[in-house]
Amino acid sequence: MKPLLPRLATAALAGCALCLAACSQQPARHEASPATSRPAGPAATRHVSRHAAVTPAPLPAQTGIPACDAYLSTYIACHRAAGIFAPGQLQSRYEMMRDSLLRDSLDPDIRPQLANRCASLAGSLHEALHGKSCDAPQPTGADGP
Repeated sequence: MKPLLPRLATAALAGCALCLAACSQQPARHEASPATSRPAGPAATRHVSRHAAVTPAPLPAQTGIPACDAYLSTYIACHRAAGIFAPGQLQSRYEMMRDSLLRDSLDPDIRPQLANRCASLAGSLHEALHGKSCDAPQPTGADGP
């Protein structure tokens, strides 16, 4: 019987990474109180319209960060081989991670940290493989990329 703790730790780490990525995408909440509210005028209108008219930029095909692009290119095969997620969840998990990394690659405040983040994710995944190859044959009925 294989030890369960390393698999659980890896799954928890991947879950934390997804949570952090999701939290980093939440817009800042600005609540005005009577003591801090400003009178309506051009500055207030500019502030409101700037947030109201935000449209998301299209995501690039790659992050442009070698560690992240390598991690994403092996994500499905390696997670399938490691058995971290149920086969029915693998594609949606991949898409969430991919979108998160692509969005973060566009943010100049987050981008410098992405190489380390992706290297850490890849290292955790490598540990979860316990020496298995990511190129292992797929079981019948497994979902694809």
